[in-house]
Amino acid sequence: MVSLAHLHRAARILSLGLVCAGLARAVPAQAAGPDYAGAGAAVFLPFLNAPMAGQPITRTPKLGIAFGAGPVHRGTMDTGSTGIVVSATSIPNLAQLPTLGPGTLTYSSSGRIEKGIWVVTPVTLSGANGNRVTTRPMPVLAVREIACTSTARNCRPRRNPRHIAMIGVGFARQHDHQAQGTPDHNPLLMVEGMGEPGKPGTIRRGYVVSQRGLQVGLDANVAAGFSFVKLEKSAVYPDWSAAPACLSLEGKTPPACGTMLMDTGVTTMYLRVPPDQLAGHSTPGSGPLPTLDPGTSVSVSIPGTAGIAYSFKLGDAANPVAPLAVVLVRKDANPGPFVNTSVRFLNGFDYLYDADAGYVGFRAIQAK
Repeated sequence: MVSLAHLHRAARILSLGLVCAGLARAVPAQAAGPDYAGAGAAVFLPFLNAPMAGQPITRTPKLGIAFGAGPVHRGTMDTGSTGIVVSATSIPNLAQLPTLGPGTLTYSSSGRIEKGIWVVTPVTLSGANGNRVTTRPMPVLAVREIACTSTARNCRPRRNPRHIAMIGVGFARQHDHQAQGTPDHNPLLMVEGMGEPGKPGTIRRGYVVSQRGLQVGLDANVAAGFSFVKLEKSAVYPDWSAAPACLSLEGKTPPACGTMLMDTGVTTMYLRVPPDQLAGHSTPGSGPLPTLDPGTSVSVSIPGTAGIAYSFKLGDAANPVAPLAVVLVRKDANPGPFVNTSVRFLNGFDYLYDADAGYVGFRAIQAK
């Protein structure tokens, strides 16, 4: 394991190196950021499996989740999906709850298709310190079957599965087999005291994710030190569009600029770059796509921020921001350059999402 001090020094060097290499050229001016005057009531939920102080996060984070007076289950806090997806057997009095009809949610990283019925119920999320937040009644997918896509990487079909608990809190996920993943399915935007789009409540709709936990709600103290990027409104869904990112293999310029997903639900990076970026750094794979050569340097920068950037060499286990693996993905409904950073992004940066004003924010750990 590397120390946080080592990470801090490395992050400074990497950020400066990326800027000097040209990855930060021709980017828009840094967004001033939203105004949090008057906002308050943020609640911190430490992850149930948070790393020890000074250690990197290496696993998908867990929170407690309960329905009504039912037992608390361990659920994965997933910024890579939108919506609560749980085994039908985990929801007490399921037959008595209001229903919204059948539903599905597909996880493209694994190829799992969760099938069930949408029910409406309040949800309580809890952290390791006993803190908790409860939502207004909201849709929850009660899963009764798991199917698999034709290109599934990690999937086994099952009926009446148990021990499923995904807490999807991401945004801009509808294009990726999650058409039903609209903001009203995001529990962190449905907490009691929060408002609705265009009608702010007493608690700002948004959150901050760090190595050790989740801050539910935003205020000036929680948002201090972040570099912000203004998001565009989706032209199709009542949501914001994905955050921008620029990608480069082995320092190639100009970088390939597209979108990013900070995904706490996986430890593997998923990457799509143009063929000219891959040239000389990939070999034919067993599937339809090539594989990235070991030792290849991957650089990621966030345009419009104050030097938010990092890089790693594929297979470098000593670098805490390096994912366990990099999977090259095919073109889909979002065919441009794309990176799913994996949860290990949190070893370099805290991550903020403001659903009311439409911002993402990034804060280098050493700047705290």
